Amino acid sequence: MTTTEEIASAVMRGKRKEVGPLVQRALDEGVAAQAILDEGLIAPMGVIGDRFSAGEAFVPEMLVAARAMSAGTEVLKPHLAEAGAEPLGKAVIGTVKGDMHDIGKNLVRMMIEGKGFEVTDLGVDVAPEAFVSFLQEHDDVDIVCCSALLTTTMPEIGATIRAIEEAGLRDKVKVMIGGAPVTQAYADEVGADAYTPDAGAAAVKAAELVGA
Repeated sequence: MTTTEEIASAVMRGKRKEVGPLVQRALDEGVAAQAILDEGLIAPMGVIGDRFSAGEAFVPEMLVAARAMSAGTEVLKPHLAEAGAEPLGKAVIGTVKGDMHDIGKNLVRMMIEGKGFEVTDLGVDVAPEAFVSFLQEHDDVDIVCCSALLTTTMPEIGATIRAIEEAGLRDKVKVMIGGAPVTQAYADEVGADAYTPDAGAAAVKAAELVGA
């Protein structure tokens, strides 16, 4: 088994403490940083995402695999920068105003990062104005991801999209939404570009939206 294959296996098994040293070993062996990212980190997360979408893996397995992948990307980041590796795209994510839930949002963030995106996490209880301010300060963002876990906070997704429209930024970004009460019908109602039912599907859709 190559070191890159060992990395992929460790990610699949959620062995966070093993992944960082394995990534460093692969770098020391002369494996290209981009190859480690693609084959050792992104590929196994894709497999986990597919299993999750098929009901063959569950949130705890997704979380430990995503954390293991994150440990590897931390080691890789400076090497990817040196190599001039461009992210697949840039995204900003947050749980909407009034909603303090973050497990689903964190999982989506890690899965999208696993696809090769650079993701900024605004956290929880994020007001529409905060999304707008971020977009005004960062004109290279491709995707805005909004999460709501409560039916009472779900209208804030619509408020966020309206705020982005009113700021004249709507045609510059794609908006993805999700969360327990969110549906495709609601996405259509508020004019979102995409709704996905789980983190694995969100990562796939994000790549589609940037034309990957």
